[in-house]
Amino acid sequence: MDTLAIAIIIISLVLGLAIGFGIAKYLEKKNASRIIQRAKKSASGILKEAKQEAEGIKKDKILQAKEKFIELKSEHEKVILSRDKKIADAEKRVRDKESQVSSELAKNKNLNKDLEEKIADYNHSSEVLEKKQEDVDKLHNSKVQQLEVISGLSAEDAKAQLIESLKDTAKADAMALVQDTIEEAKLTAQQEAKKIIVNTIQRIGTEEAIDNCVSVFNLESDDVKGRIIGREGRNIRAIEAATGVEIIVDDTPEAIILSCFDSVRREVARLSLHKLVTDGRIHPARIEEVVKKTTKQIEEEIIEVGKRTVIDLGIHGLHPELIRIVGRMKYRSSYGQNLLQHSREVAKLCGVMAAELGLNAKLAKRAGLLHDIGKVPDSETEVPHAILGMQWAEKFGEKPEVCNAIGAHHDEIEMTSLLSPIVQVCDAISGARPGARRQVLDSYIQRLKDLEDIAFGFGGVKKAYAIQAGRELRVIVESEKVSDEKAANLSFEISQKIQTDMTYPGQVKITVIRETRAVNIAK
Repeated sequence: MDTLAIAIIIISLVLGLAIGFGIAKYLEKKNASRIIQRAKKSASGILKEAKQEAEGIKKDKILQAKEKFIELKSEHEKVILSRDKKIADAEKRVRDKESQVSSELAKNKNLNKDLEEKIADYNHSSEVLEKKQEDVDKLHNSKVQQLEVISGLSAEDAKAQLIESLKDTAKADAMALVQDTIEEAKLTAQQEAKKIIVNTIQRIGTEEAIDNCVSVFNLESDDVKGRIIGREGRNIRAIEAATGVEIIVDDTPEAIILSCFDSVRREVARLSLHKLVTDGRIHPARIEEVVKKTTKQIEEEIIEVGKRTVIDLGIHGLHPELIRIVGRMKYRSSYGQNLLQHSREVAKLCGVMAAELGLNAKLAKRAGLLHDIGKVPDSETEVPHAILGMQWAEKFGEKPEVCNAIGAHHDEIEMTSLLSPIVQVCDAISGARPGARRQVLDSYIQRLKDLEDIAFGFGGVKKAYAIQAGRELRVIVESEKVSDEKAANLSFEISQKIQTDMTYPGQVKITVIRETRAVNIAK
């Protein structure tokens, strides 16, 4: 019973499940059909809207295409109209040219006809003239024959006598004319020369200042003097040893004096002091470093001065070495007159005078600027400065006229061009003016240079400075080559050499300095 009941229950459950599954399938199928119907309706609506939108787009595109076509058509018509207009204009010009050419041809035909008529007239006139010339020649010959018979001379003899008499008369007249011309030239040449020189001098105005042997270095306060002197004077001794310039510290307020005959050394000392005072660090090692840098700076400044000078004077193509020599003129003097200022003045005078005489003014300026370059070397030579300058100019490719003007401005060689006397005259104008030069200063500077040259004549001498206006010669020797004993002997030998070779007032103190250093670098 229990088994049967269980089986019935199971069967009933299975039947229930089957009936439920069937009902569920039916309901699902019915629901799916409804969804499909709704989807079909929605799809048909979308297709209908898409067709309507496509029709609108199609109409818009057609309208746009029609408008574009109309626009292109109008532009094309404009282009065609402009081309037709250009063609019409060209055809009109061609017709005008044709009419002009036809009128020119008609004129040419008329001109050719007139020319042919004139040629025919000319030929007829030429024939008539030839006949008349033949008649005149016959008449002339007959007259000559009649004159020969009457005078008893042939035509050639009469011509010779006439020429001889005219020759003597013409020669006498010519000699008188030449003599008058020479006398007039002598009278006017001197006047014209004076006029040119006076005009040249009037057109040149320069300041003249005699070079001194001292420079004044201004200080902000007197407290700086103690720092420059240093402990026990070691700083001032280091500066004097490095530059060769005597430094005078006296009671003058806020100033110290730098004394040296060599303006380059004096300028190096001045700039070095300026850097040291500005920096504030003043001690022997720093002094040596600053002096080396300043010396290099002065060399660069010399080249810059040379470049500015040639640019100011309008001189081009000068050799770099000659430019450097021109720059060094700034630190040279001739009888107290600054050499660069003198050379610039001579160059300007030469340019003005050459222009007055109708010569090459630029070449004259070039010769005037370079005429004293032989005075630039530090060491004295037996060659005159004019010849030395000429040799340098030839070496660095200057023109023969410039070289001759340099070499001949003191009559060492013969003058071969008109530039030479111009340079000579302008040199005299610049140097001979009252107050421009001072003879005593130049001889004083020469004596100091001779003192230094005597020291350099001995072996082992590294530097030599004449200070105290020539009353002391300070000699710095190389410690590797000169020992302490040799230093003492060297001082004695130099003093004996000065006594025998030089004439000087008072006494000359010779100080030989020998310094040893050991330098290493920690890395």
